Amino acid sequence: MADYSDFVVYADESGDHGLVSIDPQYPVFALVFCVVRKIDYAATVVPAILEFKFAVWGHDAVVLHEHDIRKSKGPFAILMTDRALRERFHDGLNRLMEAMPMTIFAAVIDKPRLRSAEDRPANPYRIALRFCMEQLHAMLGAAGQQGKAVHVVFESRGGKEDRDLELEFRRIAASRAPQDFGRFGFHPVFVSKAANSVGLQLADLTARPIALSQLRPNQPNRAFDIIRPRIGEMKCLP
Repeated sequence: MADYSDFVVYADESGDHGLVSIDPQYPVFALVFCVVRKIDYAATVVPAILEFKFAVWGHDAVVLHEHDIRKSKGPFAILMTDRALRERFHDGLNRLMEAMPMTIFAAVIDKPRLRSAEDRPANPYRIALRFCMEQLHAMLGAAGQQGKAVHVVFESRGGKEDRDLELEFRRIAASRAPQDFGRFGFHPVFVSKAANSVGLQLADLTARPIALSQLRPNQPNRAFDIIRPRIGEMKCLP
């Protein structure tokens, strides 16, 4: 049987990583890694999220998706019709995020700056992925996880995109300098958008607030203030 790591990692992104056509209203790309001890995930994180969903909807089939919450779409449309429920929902979600036992690594790519700084700029996803994996590598080393299999869970984006991401992921995982990623067994896992993964929902709820903290640093950002204590390393690149 494989020797699995004590940690599991959930990844998500905000914005697109294209450089050809950059949205002037959102010219950034953010990638986040949410790292959780499996014992905490099973004993604390999942039960807390399920309890929250049962209290709001009476079932656990709803996926906590930041975009849908912000736009009051789908199952979150009820938040527009019941003010008391809306306040309870946001208060409860904020308390949940404050209490989550996770460590966040994040890279935010300033796409216009990247494009203007280099004649042939690297793919923003590649830059962000390398940074997050370097931070994960350091954390796992400090936690004595050498030689263990580490799973990084991504939301599936489709056949070609998944294959491209897996190729880049495995290139980094096979590199030996400046970090020796071979000390750990890194494995990407791709999960359907339809899957109700609690870990991926946590990552989704953190990605946009982190991106906005760099894009609009002077704008109030309550969601970022809540998760800020959970951030292990964050960098705006290049």
